[in-house]
Amino acid sequence: MNELIIEGVYTAIVTPMCDNKVDEQGLIDLINFQIDGGINGLVPCGTTGESATLGFAEHKRVIELTVKTVDGRVPVIAGTGANNTLEAIELTESAKANGADAVLSVVPYYNKPSQEGLYLHFKTIVEAVDIPMILYNVPSRTVTNMAPATVARLAELDQVIGIKEASASLQQITEIIAACPDDFILLSGDDFTCMPTALIGGKGVISVTSNVEPAGMTAMMRAALDGDLAKANELHYKLAELMGTMFCYPSPAPAKQALMMMGKIKSADVRLPMCGVDEQTIEKLTAAMLTVGLL
Repeated sequence: MNELIIEGVYTAIVTPMCDNKVDEQGLIDLINFQIDGGINGLVPCGTTGESATLGFAEHKRVIELTVKTVDGRVPVIAGTGANNTLEAIELTESAKANGADAVLSVVPYYNKPSQEGLYLHFKTIVEAVDIPMILYNVPSRTVTNMAPATVARLAELDQVIGIKEASASLQQITEIIAACPDDFILLSGDDFTCMPTALIGGKGVISVTSNVEPAGMTAMMRAALDGDLAKANELHYKLAELMGTMFCYPSPAPAKQALMMMGKIKSADVRLPMCGVDEQTIEKLTAAMLTVGLL
């Protein structure tokens, strides 16, 4: 079923902004920093990329620019999800036209569809656009949880090659892996669970923390996938404080603040209704970044 190899750490890359506009040069520079850090792939226009507040033209342009800048060096999984199936199709068509390797499509938020509605939503998208799809289950943001049985039904469709599972439930992750074909790709959607997820059959993570520490996250995941539990544990605990700080204030504000502190982007701007971090968060970020040598 699946010819695209997706494994390791894929960065849910932030969208740099200045004066409420996308900073295209900042995005180019950040992409190159990621690739230089050994990242396995990139995910533009996910939740961390502020997809919910990007306009359609901005969304399509960020994906286009990411694919062009990457230039085949690593796979690009473009975020094209929406809570309107027709809009999701339009974004998915644009991502395919711009050369994305696959798309990431989130469970529709706010609508609260049934499990049958979820199945029909994703089925309709892949029937309309022939491109590999990674499902994205993140019930903390969408309210609706996609059940393992629904994932298994969708896994029967040729274009549905995997899932980003962000329920933070190892039980649900286990049920999905058990119910789906052997070549179905399960990626952790939570930095804190990515190491144990790899040990029970997951293939990697779509990470927020790797925005600021691509090399460290990649090394941890590689150790876990290789079965080197001692090294994976060591790196997990080394990165634990940093992973925590990425979510001590609504994401992606902490990641953007950290990247600005590192000099990787010019501004930590996020778009309303998100807002920049407070002083307490800056103190936590500073301590965590010092611990792993980022400052």
